[in-house]
Amino acid sequence: MIQDGTLVVQDGMITQVGDDRAVTVPDGFEVIDGRGHAVLPGLVDCHSHSSLMRGVTENMPLMDWLPWYQLEHRAMTEAFAYHSARLCYLEALQSGTTCVMDMFRYMDRCADAAAELGLRVQLAPYVADRPGKDFFSTREENRRLIGSHHETQNGRIRVWMGLEHLFYCTEEAYREAAQLSREHGVGIHTHCSEQKEEEQTVTAELGRRSLAMLDHYGILGERTLLAHCVWLNNDEIARVADTGTSIAHCPVSNAKLASGVAPVPEMLAAGVTVGLGTDGPVCNNSLSLFEEMKFASLIQKATRLDATAMPADQILRMATINGARALGLDHEIGSLEVGKKADLLLLDLDQANLTPVNVDEQGGNLLWNLVFAAGTHNVAGVWVDGRHLIDRGQTTTVAQQTVIAEAQQQGLALHEACRKLSHTRTSMV
Repeated sequence: MIQDGTLVVQDGMITQVGDDRAVTVPDGFEVIDGRGHAVLPGLVDCHSHSSLMRGVTENMPLMDWLPWYQLEHRAMTEAFAYHSARLCYLEALQSGTTCVMDMFRYMDRCADAAAELGLRVQLAPYVADRPGKDFFSTREENRRLIGSHHETQNGRIRVWMGLEHLFYCTEEAYREAAQLSREHGVGIHTHCSEQKEEEQTVTAELGRRSLAMLDHYGILGERTLLAHCVWLNNDEIARVADTGTSIAHCPVSNAKLASGVAPVPEMLAAGVTVGLGTDGPVCNNSLSLFEEMKFASLIQKATRLDATAMPADQILRMATINGARALGLDHEIGSLEVGKKADLLLLDLDQANLTPVNVDEQGGNLLWNLVFAAGTHNVAGVWVDGRHLIDRGQTTTVAQQTVIAEAQQQGLALHEACRKLSHTRTSMV
């Protein structure tokens, strides 16, 4: 932590960072007075699903919630997907998040939304190829997206192999994902061991637990990111660590859907890279990683009866450098270092919820307050690739109220489409 520091950005990269007395600002550079603020790496959301459905699938455990979520995807169109992504990417940026792993549909339109807003995104199509799951993305869509969008927008848009779940994807889909990952150097993203009943059903029907099945299919490895992993046992955690597989921890969603509390301290102790994910608005309601950070720590303290569990420094790393590492981006983003891309968050400390600020040689209270007191309303500025995207809470790249108004209109239309589908399916039954 640098108490009185200066950070220099040139051509989208961090070129200097350090104490004010040790940094020389080149002539002609724009100077932003950050007194009363903290500069952090942009936050990294390792698992999200864009959506226009918020607050409509409440008080449901995961297995009751899933049919409603499937209904949204049956009604999904390119237009709905675009407006879902544009709204969620705006909310992410306003929350201080500069990079999002989005698993969704029609991801070429999600790429359009990301390009408009300037957000850094990892796109993992919602692939499902088992019979009856034709309302999700196809393997061919995923292949085409790699060819058309991977490493576009100056590298801000990258494409992953996306696999929905063991009950949605065939063995061929997993093995093809592993092959294409090797051929194209892209990552693999899928869900794993989210709920106890799910884990029991996988074992009963497929003959192995979820992680063992994914291992059998050959997708564990350094390019693979598994979402949730709430019900991994110690042997499975060791296997994740041994293979270099990463995990996206989504504590708010896991709590809301009554899925349980992931054994994150054991994962970290085993050397697993664990990032944080919001899981999207449909099962979280919020895309705030500040909420996620606080809850990730408190849920472990409460359930373990251990006030020392998951301290602030550990949590902040999960939301920044560990999240970047889980996405294979730690050499580019996730920390304030010379040579890294200028994905930055400027946080206003001069507000009641962060006062008083006490920074000393031991760190003072700032680190703890960043995790346990800060919120999205403290976000004063956001940069991606050195481009100023959020200024005093407002986007600089798009007409913010237009995005919100169009999302409102499209959201109501999507709700109506889902209602009609639900009525039709009920009538047929």
